[in-house]
Amino acid sequence: MTQRERWASRIGLVLAMAGNAVGLGNFLRFPGQVASNGGGAFMIPYFVCFLLMGIPLMWLEWGMGRYGGIRGHGSTPGMFHVMWRSPIAKYLGVLGLFIPSVILFYYSYIASWTLGFALLSALGQMPEVPQQLDASRSPAEIKQEVLQPFDSFLKDYVGEGSQSSGRSAGSLLLKPRVFAYILFWVVVALNYWVLARGVARGIELLAKVAMPLLFVLAIVLVIRVLTLGQVVPGGQTPVDGLNFIWEPQWFIERGGREVFVLLDPQTWLAAAGQIFFTLSLGMGAIQCYASYLREDDDVMLTGLSTTSANEFCEVVLGSSIAIPAAVAFFGIMATRDIAEAGTFYLGFTSMPAIFSYIHYGQFMAALWFLLLFFAAFTSTVAMAQPFLAFLQDEFRIPRQNAVGILVALWVIGSHVCIFVRHAWQVMDYWSGTLGPPLMALVEVILVMWIFGGQRMWEEMHKGAELRAPRFFYYASRYVTPVILIAIFAGLVYQKITGTNEQTGLEGMPAGSIGVWIARGTLLAFAILLLWLIYRAFNGTHGDERQSGAAEAK
Repeated sequence: MTQRERWASRIGLVLAMAGNAVGLGNFLRFPGQVASNGGGAFMIPYFVCFLLMGIPLMWLEWGMGRYGGIRGHGSTPGMFHVMWRSPIAKYLGVLGLFIPSVILFYYSYIASWTLGFALLSALGQMPEVPQQLDASRSPAEIKQEVLQPFDSFLKDYVGEGSQSSGRSAGSLLLKPRVFAYILFWVVVALNYWVLARGVARGIELLAKVAMPLLFVLAIVLVIRVLTLGQVVPGGQTPVDGLNFIWEPQWFIERGGREVFVLLDPQTWLAAAGQIFFTLSLGMGAIQCYASYLREDDDVMLTGLSTTSANEFCEVVLGSSIAIPAAVAFFGIMATRDIAEAGTFYLGFTSMPAIFSYIHYGQFMAALWFLLLFFAAFTSTVAMAQPFLAFLQDEFRIPRQNAVGILVALWVIGSHVCIFVRHAWQVMDYWSGTLGPPLMALVEVILVMWIFGGQRMWEEMHKGAELRAPRFFYYASRYVTPVILIAIFAGLVYQKITGTNEQTGLEGMPAGSIGVWIARGTLLAFAILLLWLIYRAFNGTHGDERQSGAAEAK
């Protein structure tokens, strides 16, 4: 068997895993979720889900990844195959290829937006806010006047809306700016360069450079935001923004009625979804990165270190930039509306508008989007690795060739997102919302009930400097599956009762042609992956895998 790559250092591994987890969700999605779901009250379900689901799943995925890696498998089809002697096990592992690859299709395009907005901000090509705002106008009127040009700018940049190259808002095809399309290719080229260099010389090196820069940029922006003061008449102070996020609001309005946050199912779904999103759980990427560990490398302490770094980015840094800045400019009531308008409205419309009004604002806006780019870039690399590991481990394809195959599929999938209206929102729903809890449920049942909970508990503690309290064993075996079933059932119920598959710029009709094109693309890709798994385990190397599974058993 060909010797698999290994991480060169523990710090490189921790930073790479943190780069996998830290993404746009830390700086955009998290503050929006907190502001929309009761502020400080939201943190109770958030930390409950973190303790009972997030940490147990993180350790299980690390343990599973190392177990599969030392047996020559860096992706979930192979890992499931050696952990469960069933013909269907490897096919269940398709989720660990499908989810990260589909996320890569659209997330890399969104990453190119952040790079484009960073360059446009630095060059002074973004819209500007009038320096003299009418103090007699209400905060809502000021918000509308200030944000409308930036909202139109974003929609024009990506080809949304009626102002985009003369297209109507209901047309099927989009026509993004040429600049936006070129930068997508730049992001693909950067990913290709990093991925082709391998695990230690590519992914780990990127993490050692990008992650410290990300932390520095975040701290600089936090300091600048917290020293803004009251920016405009009608606005408040950044401290008021921190209070708005962290002060518990036990009752919030939901669907036209007042609900108690801790008894609101939608709040709990939001908290659990944020844990999945922020830790990259149930996506196959953590297992893949962990597969490059050595047999006695510590997964317990290293996994906890990675989780801690991510939570610091999210809870401390992520909550101290976008929402406090918006409150300083627009006030609390208008900021709540901005947060409820969605992730992209907060990050790509509100933040550049605020920075354009202050001294050296173009420079600060460039830093903001550069921060988002580093967060997104390290995540795209992580999402690409499971498919590469599958091609390398199961087909013995050299890494350079594997990267070429991935990029070919990647470009096809991304072009659907770039040019077909609503396509990326559909992909985000199926791979980023519905897929991870389903994948996590499958792997928890497989690991804790089929493979054996006690066996995995001992496997996780091989070489461990930290021994987890026994509480987490029982949480993983009994509590986490119940939570996952509830989450998945809640998401299905929302879908059945009319929740749209959209998290983006505009609502989308459920039966639009763009939606069906996206679904067809997803179905075709899933069939391709299932066929590749069949070929991998029933072709030239099938006997070798069967013997490996028998040995593992």
